Amino acid sequence: MVSKGKTSVTFHSGVLTIGGTVVEIAYEDAHIFFDFGTEFRPELNLPNDDLQTLVDNRLVPQLKNIYDPRLSYTYEGDEEKTFAHTAVFLSHAHLDHSRMVNYLDPAIPMYTMAETAAILRSLNRNGDFLIPSPFEKQNFVREMIGLKAHDVVQVGKISIEIFPVDHDAYGAAALIIQTPDTQITYTGDLRLHGYDAEDTLNFCVAARHTDCLIMEGVSISFPEREKDDATPEIASEQDLIAKMKEIVLANPERQLTFNGYPANVKRFLEIVRNIPRQVVLEANMAALLKEVFQVDVPYYYANPQQAPIPLLDATLALPYPTLLADTNKYFWQVVDHFENLQTGGLYIHSDAQPLGDFDPHYQIFLDLLAAHSIEFVRLACSGHAVPNDLNKIVALIEPKLLIPIHSYHPELLENPFGERILPQRGEKILF
Repeated sequence: MVSKGKTSVTFHSGVLTIGGTVVEIAYEDAHIFFDFGTEFRPELNLPNDDLQTLVDNRLVPQLKNIYDPRLSYTYEGDEEKTFAHTAVFLSHAHLDHSRMVNYLDPAIPMYTMAETAAILRSLNRNGDFLIPSPFEKQNFVREMIGLKAHDVVQVGKISIEIFPVDHDAYGAAALIIQTPDTQITYTGDLRLHGYDAEDTLNFCVAARHTDCLIMEGVSISFPEREKDDATPEIASEQDLIAKMKEIVLANPERQLTFNGYPANVKRFLEIVRNIPRQVVLEANMAALLKEVFQVDVPYYYANPQQAPIPLLDATLALPYPTLLADTNKYFWQVVDHFENLQTGGLYIHSDAQPLGDFDPHYQIFLDLLAAHSIEFVRLACSGHAVPNDLNKIVALIEPKLLIPIHSYHPELLENPFGERILPQRGEKILF
């Protein structure tokens, strides 16, 4: 779809893969990017996370005048024009959308929802979440401008409005981008089966009849996978909590532990509210709930060498040995040293890392639990719209042009209301 317009969209990465989305929208002397994460390829076993290493292995794209100029990096792309206005937007806190934020040029502003900014700072408290900047302390997180729902940012003649959407990372957002000649909508990652489904529906209303819809398609990436009958059917976040409560009630005299993905703070909050044992969180997770929701939760330090977190109420701290010895009082989050758990205990893996069998560490983890006779139960609820809901979202928006990305099989997402383009990595589309 090529015309004489002035708006362009370039798909630097995040095409025909899941993760590492970096898309650029340009108009005259201004351009914006979303997002700023990396692809997840643990099988590469890279020697380091240096920028040049990531570029050479195609985990991040070639970008000119975007990365921190102090980093060792050689741009080998085509010559690009110089822009007077540049900004980067993050849709949410998952690593495939945020992991390289510290590699962004410090002079370039980065915008995201205020909740996402808080979550990233909290998750990187110990410097082991984001890629660290070689020029700052280990737990550094670059400056981010936290936005409220429906805030509008002006970058040159490009106007960007941010919309909250439902995802398994709290603070997730979509963008509606307006240039003088085109409206472009970016979904980020979203769904209709979480606690904030109404946010997604409201976003769809606002985006209706957009000129171009850039949409994630994670759930259509694995048509060849057969359903795992060993996994309980979980249709919503509410179903997940109900199943977890059922398991806890069915095991009154047994050590019960769990873990989840920390950015899904609403799931942790609902666990605290609904599970019929005393829920105890690892201190960093307890601090995140306190920061985001102002909720105090009993906690422990998995690392005894960790400095106390001032945000936490010291009277709610529990000794780690107390949890290890318990069989009937606590339901507690375990994040490492699974070999210390009791033989015969039960552990619930609720979208925690390692995330699945695509990660080489996953089978190692399962083998460790089996060796200690710890029952493994997987309770998962996707952060992404199921295929039928992807179609529903398209139908609610009725885009003139649909561009599916963030998927191994974007061709499975159709647009009955207009055109569809399946871009290649590096492709530029002019409007």
